[in-house]
Amino acid sequence: MEQISLYLPGILLAYSAFAIGMFSPGPNILSVIGTSMGTGRKAGKSLALGIACGSFLWGFLSWAGLASLLLLYASLMTAIKIAGAAYLLWLAFKAFRSAAQAKEPMVKNLDLAGTTFSYFRQGLLIQMTNPKAALTWIAIVSLGIEAHSPFWVGFMIVAGTSLMSVIGHLTYAIAFSTRPVVSFYLKARRWIEAGLGMFFCFASYKLLTSKS
Repeated sequence: MEQISLYLPGILLAYSAFAIGMFSPGPNILSVIGTSMGTGRKAGKSLALGIACGSFLWGFLSWAGLASLLLLYASLMTAIKIAGAAYLLWLAFKAFRSAAQAKEPMVKNLDLAGTTFSYFRQGLLIQMTNPKAALTWIAIVSLGIEAHSPFWVGFMIVAGTSLMSVIGHLTYAIAFSTRPVVSFYLKARRWIEAGLGMFFCFASYKLLTSKS
């Protein structure tokens, strides 16, 4: 029980960073939104599941890579945390810059004219070929693990965020196939981006001040 309470704050912070990041319209989310609006809910859901599968793969690879490195070189944790904090600050800057712009993000409708598996495959491809995904996952995983964290900590982070990815992307696919949700998001977008910027600043601070 004492071990759980020791690592739980970091795990919850990793969950929070991932959940908040789901509100930031990157290439994956914009594709789900555009496809759901233009092609339909079924295509959007298939695309969303492919992206969520890619999220799991990136999460697992980041966890396995960091765990292997830290097993050999525990002193690298400080450098990893500094790099992760710097990337979170970069995300904060992008969020604040987006909030300051009146221009709406460009959504992309992937009209593949194929089976639902075609959309799933395209979603997986979008996520796995996104170079920012690796940096994002390293930052998220490093929020929750330390140099000598037990196996279950990384497992909980990957399993929990993977479930959140499935739920979050499917929610986008379902919600953005309806006009009222699209209208609300466009009106609230700049406030959402400003909130994202503040959270990423907080997460960066927590990552830098957490013990190695």
